[in-house]
Parts: sequence; structure tokens; C-alpha cells
Amino acid sequence: MIETIAAHLTLERDDRVALVTVDRPEARNAMTFEMYEGLHALCDRLDADVSVRVVILRGSRRQGLRQRHRHPPVPDVQDARGRASATRRGSAACLNRLAAVTKPTIAMVQGDAVGGGMFMALACDLRLAAEHARFGAPIARTLGNFAAPASLALLIATVGPIRAREMVITARLIAAAEAHAIGLIDQVHPAADLLARTRELAARISEHAPSRWPRSRKPPGATSPASRPRISRILILSCYLSQDFQEGVRAFLDKRKPDWQGR
Repeated sequence: MIETIAAHLTLERDDRVALVTVDRPEARNAMTFEMYEGLHALCDRLDADVSVRVVILRGSRRQGLRQRHRHPPVPDVQDARGRASATRRGSAACLNRLAAVTKPTIAMVQGDAVGGGMFMALACDLRLAAEHARFGAPIARTLGNFAAPASLALLIATVGPIRAREMVITARLIAAAEAHAIGLIDQVHPAADLLARTRELAARISEHAPSRWPRSRKPPGATSPASRPRISRILILSCYLSQDFQEGVRAFLDKRKPDWQGR
């Protein structure tokens, strides 16, 4: 039985395994604020359900960033502050909650996990991907916005500071084979076999003792100056007020190359 959690977000139970699906293919599975809130609440529910032993998170096709940036450019400071706050409450809060789930979580990546999609996958314990999947955080050449410190910390904790720096600065997308080689994902399978392999792994894990999985994925550096709430707000606000961010949004929607001015 498939249960609708929020628009484009469903839950399916198979014995002790919960399968959560993001299904918004018309926007490459971009997450809306409502979807973030629904997933956040669902994490609370799954944590409290003693019958759930493993959680699988998957996108129906591809993941992207389109919905969060469909609105017009930021007109003033007050609006920017409100939008930055909404971003923190939505994507950042959901990411932190997903990383704190006390049961083993598996990200099943069927297409491109780019930007927020990649960071959501990194918040899971294990990551299985199709052979054609790609990963990256190409914000430097798309929107030109600010990646949350917690998101960057997850990437650094997974692949190390040198590779994380290279991925962010070059803004390139890496293939599944390379992602596996650098430890960003755990397994690569043919697309036709991915669901079966993921379910098989989840079923095997679900047979283990239902001990509370100690969450070691809280982003490192959570007490560093860059991640303190006030400083994070200032950094995010300065980004969303910048002319380059507004140009990035316009270029993204117009499907053209941004004209960066460094302002």
C-alpha cells in the first residue's frame, strides 16, 4: 500500500522496510518547501515506529534545483531575509533531520543527484546508484548562490576536503563510477537491477538486531564559527542579496549562461 505524505512524496511499507519516494519528474524531482516539511515530519514518524528497521529514500527519476528558484529576483533586504529564513527552515532543517534518523537509511539514486539532491543522499548512511547517475554541486556555474555550511560539511566528511573543494570550485558533475571510486557512493548497479539490489540490501539489514544506530553523520565542524547560526545567516543573506545571485536565477530560468559581475 502506497501512502501519500505530501504532494509528490509517498511512503510504501514492505515488512520492516520503509520506501520513501520523491516523485516530481516534471521538475526533475526538485523539492518544494511543502515536500521538505513533509519529509521532516515523516522522519519523526519513522523514528518513532518500532516496526521500521530500515528506510530507503529514492527519487522517481532525477533530482534538481528548479522549484526553489522559480520566483522573481530579490527586491529588498526584508524579502531576502524572509526567503533565507525559509530556506533554512526547509532544506537545511530537513537535511539535518534526515541525517539524524536513528535507523539505517539508504539513498537509492536512479538519476542525477545534483545540488540539494546530492546533499540529501549524503545525509543517508548508504548510497546505491544506477550506472548512468551523476553527482555534483554546480552552483558556481548555475545559480551562484551559497551552499549551507552543513551541506558542505557532509560532502567534506564523505570525500575529504581536497575532493570536496575540487567538486565545488569546478562545478563539474562526476559519473557514478568515479563517485564510487572516491567513496561518495557505496554501490553501482545497472538501472534495471537497482531497485531489487536496494531492497535486497535493506531486507538483509532489517534482519539485524534493531539497535539504535548511533548517528555519526552530524556534519563535522558544527561548532566552528562558519556554522554558528548568526554567522550563517549573515553569509546566506549576503548571497541572496547579491546581484550575481539574481543574475544566476534569471539565467537559470532563461536557460542561458550567467553574466557574472562579482557584485
